[in-house]
Amino acid sequence: MTDQDGPPETGEGEASGAARAPDDLFLRIVAGELPATIVHSDELVVAFRDVAPQAPVHVLVVPRERYETVAELAAAAPATLARLVEVAQRVADAECGGQFRLVFNSGPAVGQSVMHVHGHVLGGRGFTWPPG
Repeated sequence: MTDQDGPPETGEGEASGAARAPDDLFLRIVAGELPATIVHSDELVVAFRDVAPQAPVHVLVVPRERYETVAELAAAAPATLARLVEVAQRVADAECGGQFRLVFNSGPAVGQSVMHVHGHVLGGRGFTWPPG
């Protein structure tokens, strides 16, 4: 999933996260301001189908609060990261027999186009290694 948002501003937590990046595509999806095919939603994370799928199953799992990278999320909210991984497994169990690849891109040089951490749940076909 791609976006055209600018560089993130600084701040902490959900309320300031919304204030620091009002054009954050994923915050807008979480808030219901933009349409998405939601497959899971709870108090910590939201999972929705990628609009440009790279596999038969391609679901993004995002925390409701804005963190830029998976390392930032792990340091600040480890329970939310654990929930994100748990939801990724649930999606894979329901949609591709429990076998999946979970990808986090951290930084634009490696493909992160939305500066709000998100796990790509990919499945439903075989994958090669290294991932390219």
